[in-house]
This record gives sequence, structure tokens and C-alpha cells, in this order.
Amino acid sequence: MISSLKARTRALALLATGAAVAGTALLAVPAAQATTTAGTGATAATTTAAAVSDLLKPGQYLKPGQFRRSKNGLYTFVMQTDGNAVLYKGKTALWGTMTNRKSSTIIMQKDGNLVVISGRTAVWGTGTNGSTNALLAVQNDGNLVIYNSRGKAAWTRWMVLVTLGSGRSLPAGQLLYSHNRLFRLQMQSDGNAVIVKNGKTPIWSTKTISKGAFVVMQTDGNFVVYSAKKQALWSSKTVRKGSVLQMQDDGNLVVVYGRTPVWGSGTGGR
Repeated sequence: MISSLKARTRALALLATGAAVAGTALLAVPAAQATTTAGTGATAATTTAAAVSDLLKPGQYLKPGQFRRSKNGLYTFVMQTDGNAVLYKGKTALWGTMTNRKSSTIIMQKDGNLVVISGRTAVWGTGTNGSTNALLAVQNDGNLVIYNSRGKAAWTRWMVLVTLGSGRSLPAGQLLYSHNRLFRLQMQSDGNAVIVKNGKTPIWSTKTISKGAFVVMQTDGNFVVYSAKKQALWSSKTVRKGSVLQMQDDGNLVVVYGRTPVWGSGTGGR
């Protein structure tokens, strides 16, 4: 029987790679207030820094070293010099864009999409375009949330919209949503990857039970569920380098190579 666990929007512990937060004036992290995070080459702002904004408003951006911070001073979101935008609690990385392209910038676009840009190339985005004049908030609960102009959440750090890119993973607690938000793939803490309709009805699963398991859309084109010990528990058995995983609006979960579907969950129209 497929179990369906309610998605969390509050921060638990998630592994990512390095960063910190910034103010309305797009303040750079002062050298005297910064420390180097071991193994990442990242700079994280200390919570003793002067008060800065918790919001990244439409049209605003963070250059390398710039940040936003939650009002309670516990959480910092930084655009690192290594190209990764990362949310920290103190010196502990909770979430990151995993972009790692030096000198990248993160922009809260006026169309509602939060995007990491390297040169002129968008290398990561939330997929929230259409939420005109949305803003990003670094919350006191450790969540990153994009709110639309009506004050409704369009995205949180627990969400991936439509496409899980090549080489990307979906840890326990994170969700891959269709653009219409009717369907989602959720990686549960019990190790089962489940497609859920309307937030409550499970319609497909990998039937994997292994605490701490996670999903990876591998660079070789294979969609795999791994145990916490990195043992493969289930896979789509697809080998098309550069393929991506998409949660479609009709409820079908698909591995796509270019424009060609090479695997599907068979749940379209359910």
C-alpha cells in the first residue's frame, strides 16, 4: 500500500553546498564578519552582522558575496563567489542551488522567476515565471519562500517545479511539482518515491522502503532511487546522457531526452 506523507515547508536538515543572506541595499558581506566554510570555499556571514533585509524584491539581485538574512538573524542566504546560492543556519548549509559557476548572480526577476545567471546564461531557476512582481523571503523558520503579489506562496525551498535536471537529486522531504500544482513526486522519509494527486491521492510509487533514500536524475539518463548508503533500489533503466525528469500537468512522470520521452510512469490522465 502506498503511503503518502504530508510535505513539510519548515526547515529540517538537508545537505547541500555552502552560503548566507543580504539587505535591501544589496550589502556585501564585510570581511571582518565573514568566515570560510571548510571544503566549499564559501563565505558565510555571521549573525553578528548589522541588520539587513529578509527580502529580495522584484528586480533585485545578489552578486557574489551579497546576502539576505531572516529577521531573527538565524538564517542567511548568500550568493557565493563559487557560483552557488546557499541558505545557512549559522555555519551549517541547509540548501543550495548547486550551480557552482564562479561569478554567478542570483536575480529575483520581475516575471516572478528566481534565477541564477552565469554571464548571460541562466543555469538554475525556480520556474515561477508568471508570478509577476513576486518576492523572495528568508523566513524565521528556515524556509526560503517566493510570494506572489497576492501574498500566496508560489515556491519554497522544498519544491522543484516541473523539471529535475541532469545530475540533480531529490532528497527526502523535497517535492517535484507539475506546473499546474495538481501533481507532485514526493521523496518520502520512509524511502518511497510517490506521485500524489491534489495533495492527498497517491497514484504511483517506486515501492521502495529504505529510510534516508533519495532520488537522482543521473547524468547518464537513468532515474534512480538510492538508499542512504548509495545502493540502487529502483531505476527507470534509461541510458540517454543529458535526459531530465519532468512532472507533467497530466500526472505523468517522464524521463525526457531533448523533446523525446524515453520513460514514463503511465499515470497521465489519472
